[in-house]
Amino acid sequence: MKFSFDRDAMIHEISIAQEIITNKSPISILSNILLIAENNTLTIKASDSAVNFITKIPVEISEEGSTTVYCDKFLSILTSSPAGEIEFDQQDIKITIKPVAKKVKFQLNSIASDKFPEVSSTENVPFFEISSKDFKEMISQTVFAVSDDGNRYFMTGVYFSKKDENLIMVATDGRRLSYIAKPVALSIPEFPSAIVPVKILNCVLKNAPMEGNISVAVVDKMIFITFGNYEFSSLLLDGQFPNYQRVIPEHQSYSFQVSKADLSAALKRTALMIDKKVSRLLFKIEPGTLTLVSPESDLGTADEEIPCRYDGEEITMALNHHYIEDPLKVIETEDVVFEFTESMKAITLRPEPAADYFHIIMPMNLD
Repeated sequence: MKFSFDRDAMIHEISIAQEIITNKSPISILSNILLIAENNTLTIKASDSAVNFITKIPVEISEEGSTTVYCDKFLSILTSSPAGEIEFDQQDIKITIKPVAKKVKFQLNSIASDKFPEVSSTENVPFFEISSKDFKEMISQTVFAVSDDGNRYFMTGVYFSKKDENLIMVATDGRRLSYIAKPVALSIPEFPSAIVPVKILNCVLKNAPMEGNISVAVVDKMIFITFGNYEFSSLLLDGQFPNYQRVIPEHQSYSFQVSKADLSAALKRTALMIDKKVSRLLFKIEPGTLTLVSPESDLGTADEEIPCRYDGEEITMALNHHYIEDPLKVIETEDVVFEFTESMKAITLRPEPAADYFHIIMPMNLD
């Protein structure tokens, strides 16, 4: 197999493939990418056995064929080479890589392409389309709230479903919950609810454009997502996702409104004095003022007052400051609202004005 390609175009595709690969051992086939050169097109495939990636780019082919190459080292060679044309030549198990602009060549050993695992085909998959911007927003509003507890495997992904004319994503780790529902402009067929691994969602979030549509399909315990010349697929997570609707309060009696910028800055400062093992921050709310207080520890303490719109009775609640910081990073309005009933019941954090997403946070003990 022999072909030549543009270095910059190849780096972009191989970098995405490297995001998929988790096994970094040069002797593992899953550390390699599969390259298929035919009809002046190079097909690139990467897999970690659960998440798969396929892309195609134009190349100049002298000899068609297929092989696999160690992705990490191939990417390092490309990034160290000068911009311009690069030649790729495979003879038996030896691969020679030569930048045309320099008198240098690299040799890599390959593993036969028939050792590479089969990647699920998108042929005859029942795709539906959704706005790329909407789908990326759904991911960004939920993906950070998944659990990292391996014992609760079914909560380490994002729940994806269709209800009436809305697409819904929900994530929870048992102490917080993030929810978003997007009304669909296009007709979307029914599909089975799915728990989608974070890895494929992060790849889409990072690489999908803001314009145009994304094609999505959920079928046979798999999710398929395509856009441009990219195809992603992943096994879904097994298990029963919690009944998240029971966690969402039907009515909350009180609320206060603050500037997102003020709150973010105050959180950053007061969190400097928080015990990292606890992550507990006190919110003292009284008419006109929100005071953030880091509980006294061996390090010391900190407190800061910021203005807020509130006219209820004084109340103190303890919250994990990470559970506030994470949604603030993706809320796009200038102001945010906290809705609550009492200090030890679920608190809703939402944008102001209200949008199609919100975040539920369970308070911590005040002691």
